Order: sequence, then C-alpha cells, then structure tokens
Amino acid sequence: MKTKIIAAIFPLALLLSACTHVEPAFNDVGTRSGGCVAGGPDTVAQKFYHLRIQQGASTTLPNTSHLAQLQPYLSKMLYQDLVSVSQNPSKQAVIGDLFSGNVQGPSSASVASASTIPNTDAKNVPLRVALSYQNNGGSAVNWQDEVLMVREGTCWVVDDIRYLNVPAHATSGSLRQVLENQ
Repeated sequence: MKTKIIAAIFPLALLLSACTHVEPAFNDVGTRSGGCVAGGPDTVAQKFYHLRIQQGASTTLPNTSHLAQLQPYLSKMLYQDLVSVSQNPSKQAVIGDLFSGNVQGPSSASVASASTIPNTDAKNVPLRVALSYQNNGGSAVNWQDEVLMVREGTCWVVDDIRYLNVPAHATSGSLRQVLENQ
C-alpha cells in the first residue's frame, strides 16, 4: 500500500517542483557604471593594493588624480564617500595612510586566496591581506587588514577595509567609519 501511495505522490511532487522557479543569488548583484577590473575578488584586491603601493602612502585624502585611478577598484558608495570627503576642506584631517592599518602605508601586500570560499554565488567576500612596510633602517613592520570585496554587476570591487590593528589615525576600525567620522 505504501508503495502505491509513493508511486502516486512522486510524479505529482516532480510536476510541482518543475513549476518552481528559483533565481540564483548571483543575478541580484546590482549594476556597475564605469570601468571594471577583470578578475575574481582576490585578483582585484591584489591589483588594488599593487596600485596603492605604486601611488605611495599619503597622510591626506587621495587627490582627484589618485581617486580617478582608484575608481575602477572601488564600489560606487565607497568612491562617492571618498569624493565627498575630499571635496570638503574641513574634513581633510587624515594622519596616515587611509587604506591601511599603518601610518606609513604598505610597501608590500599579499591578498589571501578566495578559492577556499565555497559559495560561488557570494555577493560579498572578506579577504585577509598580509601587509608590510620596510623602513629605511631595514626592519619590517607587518600587520593584517581585511578587505571587503563586493560584486557590482559582473565586477568585484573594494567596499571597505577593516583595520585589524586599529591605527593611530583611525578613531574606529574601518575605512568607512573613518570617512563617516571626518
């Protein structure tokens, strides 16, 4: 008797499941206007840090030229926050490198691989970044930060940087919080 009931219910359940439509999470990633850097979250983050090292650390907010170079790497919201703070002269009191947990900024950066993240539908991925600064005396200062990568359209972009060792220039633990407090 049980097998007859199961035999009758199974095709009905199969028919009903065929009517169900599920949208995958990766389709709901917003839009992106402007440039895009090719690669996954770890690749884009590594390219971002490489550009930041080339630009050099600054004890002020990024100027217009540096912001233009950074725009393809940054989320729309983070870029807009940086632009609005940099255009307000009363809010430009930054002491130390804004994009790292060290006043001098990094001289090298190594972003952790995102290959260990099991969900390929992820919209945001936090990645650890091993940073170091080699001073003229030869001694190195090492620290870690965490970069939050988000998907905008088909692009991975930096949305925030969490300072894991809160630097002297930061009254709080992330780039966004520093910008809000400016």
